[in-house]
Amino acid sequence: MKKLIVTFILTIFAGVLMAQEAPKTFNNPILSGFYPDPSICRVGDTYYMVNSSFEWYPGLPIHKSKDLVNWEKIGHGLHRPDQIVYEDGLRDSNGIFAPTIRYNNGTFYIITTMVGQKGNFIITAKNPEGPWSDPMWIKDAPGIDPSLFWDDDGRCYYTGAGVVDGTKNEWPGKNGIWMQEIDPDKGILLGEKKQLTYGHASNARWAEGPHLYKINGEYVLLIGEGGTGEYHAVTIFNSKNLWGPYIPNHANPVMTHRHLGKTYPIGQTGHADLVQTQNGDWWSVMLAKRQVDGFITLARETFLVKVIMTNQESGVTPIFNPGIGLIVSSMERPDLPWTPVPKVVKRDNFDTETLNLEWNFLRSPKYQWYKQKDGKIEIALRPEVLSELVNPSFLAKRTKHHDYVASTKLSFKAKKDNEKAGLAIYRRHGNHFQLLKTKNEIILLKTLQKDNKGEFKPEFIALIPYKEKEVVFKVKVKGIKAQFYYGKDEANLKPIGGIQDYSLVSDDVAQKFNGVYVGMYATSAGKESKNKAVFDWFDLVGN
Repeated sequence: MKKLIVTFILTIFAGVLMAQEAPKTFNNPILSGFYPDPSICRVGDTYYMVNSSFEWYPGLPIHKSKDLVNWEKIGHGLHRPDQIVYEDGLRDSNGIFAPTIRYNNGTFYIITTMVGQKGNFIITAKNPEGPWSDPMWIKDAPGIDPSLFWDDDGRCYYTGAGVVDGTKNEWPGKNGIWMQEIDPDKGILLGEKKQLTYGHASNARWAEGPHLYKINGEYVLLIGEGGTGEYHAVTIFNSKNLWGPYIPNHANPVMTHRHLGKTYPIGQTGHADLVQTQNGDWWSVMLAKRQVDGFITLARETFLVKVIMTNQESGVTPIFNPGIGLIVSSMERPDLPWTPVPKVVKRDNFDTETLNLEWNFLRSPKYQWYKQKDGKIEIALRPEVLSELVNPSFLAKRTKHHDYVASTKLSFKAKKDNEKAGLAIYRRHGNHFQLLKTKNEIILLKTLQKDNKGEFKPEFIALIPYKEKEVVFKVKVKGIKAQFYYGKDEANLKPIGGIQDYSLVSDDVAQKFNGVYVGMYATSAGKESKNKAVFDWFDLVGN
């Protein structure tokens, strides 16, 4: 009984302490690093969010939160290699595009696009942690960025980005939003398609990312425009009737940084989704990019912005970050109980039964070529290499900070000259760094393909004789500078290759939609091998 009373007192004290320490503000982004195209829903007092993942597997990362600020990764929508096979040849920045997550009548739904393969599909789950169903592929659903909306009568509607009325090429970049009724439990479209809009202006470009809501008895269509670059923006359209007409709101664009120029520290804002808290407040998640030293090295991240719903001449009008109208790095946090979540482990000692949720693969593995055993991870050397559009033996984590340190301890003895293993920083198949142990050397390579164009091949930066079986590899990244290191142990590391230009993996050089990863890599470079690389641990620490 005495123990029970002490436990109760400690619990109360911890709750009081947490309440006292709850900050008044939060910092943007709420998900740093490669987390683009966020979509959000609320079930009770818990919020769930999903993001695009493109060619990376597991796909569709899912986070949950109680306070909209602290987010815990709980799983992935695509978590079995047989759900969808990311085929060899799937191009950089193809794969899983802009998803939408919604909840209705006891079921979670994620609808999204597999660009480069079959198109649009729905997966479902009773528990957002999974398991998620096999995909229901939707026939005759052109375009990308699908979303689901349930009206008051329980009927469900599909909105997607595309032009279905035959007017697609009237001006450069013309796109639009169309709608059709759908049976979301069968993935079958019903009735006729209808084009709702081409954007808010007569020459609007790349209308996409639609979400439909019913707010105060009015239908509100929220979309992204301008492309996911400098001219990205959020616009809305109002209608008294489900099928329209959807009239552009006079406040458009309701959120953009396009007018601030390229030097503003947060830019390219857009692709938003809205959520109403249990208290009746409105908030929006959206993507944006942050610069460092004039370059974007963390790709598109997820930001949180307060919204107030107003009634104006155009109808229901969301005001984003009232009084400021911009995304800022520090804002007053939502009026929700402060609920911290477990921190992401900085050092992975590979002592769990399954891989940590932070690890990703390029495309989906056809079989399991790695094994966690005795506090280490064995990675099989396979013929696939990073410079090909395949699934190489590469286990990697998103980079989440402009300044970070990644390191790992490797035990590996190459039997042939083609066998290599070590540390790699990867943006796309034409843009990456590799710090590798070979048969008798440590080598540092870089691969650079400018703007996704032209031929490319690895360039030797440094080669140092090395015959020990064990080695520690490390890289320190600060802004657009990267310094690589090697040594027999953590206390005796030597620099290799001089300071490298990290902008090689930036948006500005590499282009397209995916993000930067760092991780463990092993290859037999085009030949079969039975050799394995053993990694003792892997560190990823951001500043």
